[in-house]
Amino acid sequence: MATRHAPVGPAGGNAGTGDAAVQRTWRTGARLSSAASAIEQFLDQAGFDRAPWMVVGFALGIAAWFVLATPWQWGMAIGAGLLVALAGASLGSSGFGQNHLRMAAVSAGLLFAAGVAVIWLRSETVGAEPIERPMVVPLQGYVLDRADQPALDRIRLTLAIRDAEAGKAQKVRVNVPLEHANDAIAEGAIIRLRARLMPPAPPMLPGAYNFARAAWFQGLSATGGMIGDIEVVRPAEHRQGWLAKVQRALSLHVRNKLSGSPGTIAAAFASGDRGGISEADDDAMRDAGLTHLLSISGLHVSAVIAAAYLLSLKLLALWPALALRVRLPVVAAGGGALAGIGYTLLTGSEVPTVRSCIAALLVLGALALGREALSLRMVAVAAFCVLLLWPESLIGPSFQMSFAAVLAIVALHNSGPVRTFLEPHDEGWAGWLVRRGTMLLVTGLVIEIALMPIVLFHFHRAGVYGALANVVAIPLVTFVSMPLVALALLLDTVGIGAPIWWLVGKSLELLLAIAHFTAAQPGAVKLMPQMSGLTFALFIGSGLWLALWRGRRRLLSLVPAAIATIMLLMTPVPDVLISGDGRHVGITMDGERLVSLRESRSNYASENLLELAGVEGDPIMIENWPGALCSPEFCILGIERGGRKWTVLMARNKIRVEERALAAACERSDIVIADRWLPSSCRPRWLKADRDLLEHTGGLAIVLEKHEIHTVASAQGEHGWWRGED
Repeated sequence: MATRHAPVGPAGGNAGTGDAAVQRTWRTGARLSSAASAIEQFLDQAGFDRAPWMVVGFALGIAAWFVLATPWQWGMAIGAGLLVALAGASLGSSGFGQNHLRMAAVSAGLLFAAGVAVIWLRSETVGAEPIERPMVVPLQGYVLDRADQPALDRIRLTLAIRDAEAGKAQKVRVNVPLEHANDAIAEGAIIRLRARLMPPAPPMLPGAYNFARAAWFQGLSATGGMIGDIEVVRPAEHRQGWLAKVQRALSLHVRNKLSGSPGTIAAAFASGDRGGISEADDDAMRDAGLTHLLSISGLHVSAVIAAAYLLSLKLLALWPALALRVRLPVVAAGGGALAGIGYTLLTGSEVPTVRSCIAALLVLGALALGREALSLRMVAVAAFCVLLLWPESLIGPSFQMSFAAVLAIVALHNSGPVRTFLEPHDEGWAGWLVRRGTMLLVTGLVIEIALMPIVLFHFHRAGVYGALANVVAIPLVTFVSMPLVALALLLDTVGIGAPIWWLVGKSLELLLAIAHFTAAQPGAVKLMPQMSGLTFALFIGSGLWLALWRGRRRLLSLVPAAIATIMLLMTPVPDVLISGDGRHVGITMDGERLVSLRESRSNYASENLLELAGVEGDPIMIENWPGALCSPEFCILGIERGGRKWTVLMARNKIRVEERALAAACERSDIVIADRWLPSSCRPRWLKADRDLLEHTGGLAIVLEKHEIHTVASAQGEHGWWRGED
């Protein structure tokens, strides 16, 4: 019987082994080609529009820079984006991909890398090193900005000063009592004063507002308050700060014409000056979901531009010679653009206002060119322009809420069922009114749902009845209050605006009545503990998927939305909250009440503790809680969690106690909290949160049952605004 030999390859190796390797390579390539073809087919059938997703890629790069901790990680992120772009470019030549997939990979990779680079460059360019410690110093500085805040009985000055030790200029912000304010203290003046300065404060607790980060991108090195008197070394020249002076004069004029709360709201509409709004009115508007009406943003800018556009169009149409020779929409768009830019400048040119103005100008351009005014591409272009100029705005609630609302409106009104519902029907005015009213209510509900995760993530509270309140409040402000304010100001030029100001006052009294009534209802505000970054990312991802795809593929967004909702509902309430300085401690008892170590002189600390614990009602001082044992120096409180009792020992002041007694008390405690350094002999069973630890970690949020400790430092990395100890 003949012997069968395995074939031998050219190099003398086993050809069978080589064939197997070739087959495996072929099968891998076939699978990749099949996957690429499937993705390509999905993108083609879905009507894939690359432009909005390119902006999403750019935004993801910016977000990655904030999430990642160190410069080498930022560099790796840029490299990863470039590798994705390179891999996408190679798809076409390898035959694994076609146009959609290849271009999506290339554009997403490049824009992701660009997003990381842009925010990194922005941080290095505008970031200002904070002062090292609190100090009382004499200052002589140039007034860059003045903000009047009569509701808080002060003015707020932003000064450029000279740091003699560092040999460079610094920007600081100082609060000056209103009694010391005069017209000579304005933009362009040089003043001299004595002030107590503080470094910009980091978050008090994990999830709290990060003022240090905001100050970093504003270029602020310190903030503080004036001590003593103020001296004007050189008054501002007439040509300096003229726009800010016009803004203040306009605000004062409105408040003189219309007194009380309506006057402060009208001043905010006319000039962007919110400094006169009382805390009670501000809280009511917030809890009713109407705060967006006070901040000059999309609604106000759009109303001004739309009014100017329509008025210009109608007036120009009365001139036949012009109407026959030029395209009136183009000329009217120019008039609307000038009105929008002027209103933006007049109201302070804040980032939200500028962002809204850019978006509105793009809409005007679309109208002038005869294109669809509201489209996802228009929203994408506006978002990209804003992120390119102010990439740090991505992580702020203002940017997120504005574009989430616009995306929700565009996606809703571009959907097939809504288009069918809004098509012209053979009906009377009553039917038309019912359909439009129904659509207004549905739009409000959709916007409220879209904004809810953002509001809860940033503010830990949301107005439950905001959609219903906005159904009345938005038309009231857009079609009644703002036009009346504009008409009253116009008639004031000839001294006959008083009757119109009376109508303005009545409309704004109605607005405030809606806000206070809504906020006063049981369950009007829902408090939630800080949701995780993953939960928030799932909500945002599901919202983008729902808005940017078409047809039934949108429904896939329900999967991450459902997962995020479950995660949100399962978010544990922190058992112990400790501020970064160790002075403020909040302990949740029975999940409904918050026990506080000490009473704060301001509401800031208690509001942070309540919001991040997701607890309503006023805090209870620990000495008033049954079962708490307090001496002048320390308090001891037992907490039942996870089937065991935790003993918490808290220092009430900095009075020193005998070390042996302190060591014995620490030994009997699971957690020891103090706003000072404790000796090494103090050894609790689980955690010693004294000044030494808190300088490294910042504020703490502790979940006892899971033995979890969340820190402020864990979310800061090596970004310039964080000055925690290594």
